[in-house]
Amino acid sequence: MSGNNSHPVSKAEPQERQEQARKRSTWPLIVVAVLFVVVPFLAWYGTWFGRDLSDEKITEYLSDEQKPRHVQHALAQIAARLEKKDGSARRWYPQIVALSKSNVAELRSNVAWLMGKDNQAEEFHSALLGLLQDAEPLVQRNAALSLVTFNDSKSLPVLRSMLQPYALAAPIAGTVSSILKESTPIRHGMMLSRLKANENQFVEVRSPLPGEMSKVVVAEGAEVKAGDTMLFISPDGEAVWEALRALYIMGQAEDLPAVERYAQGVEGMPEKIKEQAALTAKAIQGRSAKSQ
Repeated sequence: MSGNNSHPVSKAEPQERQEQARKRSTWPLIVVAVLFVVVPFLAWYGTWFGRDLSDEKITEYLSDEQKPRHVQHALAQIAARLEKKDGSARRWYPQIVALSKSNVAELRSNVAWLMGKDNQAEEFHSALLGLLQDAEPLVQRNAALSLVTFNDSKSLPVLRSMLQPYALAAPIAGTVSSILKESTPIRHGMMLSRLKANENQFVEVRSPLPGEMSKVVVAEGAEVKAGDTMLFISPDGEAVWEALRALYIMGQAEDLPAVERYAQGVEGMPEKIKEQAALTAKAIQGRSAKSQ
């Protein structure tokens, strides 16, 4: 007998160990790959407004102003019911009216849009008249567009303003340290200028509307007082389009000059604006002829 007690090593064992090591090393890669798919899906699913909510969830979400996306999701679900003439949506009207006084401007704007979907709700009509005086022009505009469904002529001043350049006032007194140039395309919330209030304080002046910087009134280094006009923002195509559609219903003879200017064609505006302006002018002329 041999004195060597060791067992012969199978050639398959190193291969098996290598295979096991390979499997262990691929697991983290599989987990990462799954996360790349699952995490974006969960984020999308959590914010997708098409996802149905139960009545209880809608009530809960409407009260969750700390998460505006939740409120917006609930409002989108209610809007879908109103479009189907579903009377069950009335249960949330008190919450919707309460949101018209939210501290979040985006939610007030969303609510103003939603209220136009039921022109029989007097509580909506009253709330919209309040939103017509909102500090944010986008909220005012949505309120005015919704008031058209109530056939309320109080919407006219705001509708008319949507066809005109918007004068942006200085929020504080100070020195203009920077300002964008004319003809700059503007997004909502975009910084247009900086004001130097004192040695250590600068205030950013941001756009309350989309459009284009049509005219700059103050230059860099100029001193301004609170309320002084700094610049003008020309309206964007979407605002003009919505205003023309509203004036098709509500417009009066005094609106014809502004409407006809767009009917003749305005540089940078899409062709549909010119077509809608022509239709709006014709509708206003027809109403004026009947009234006379």
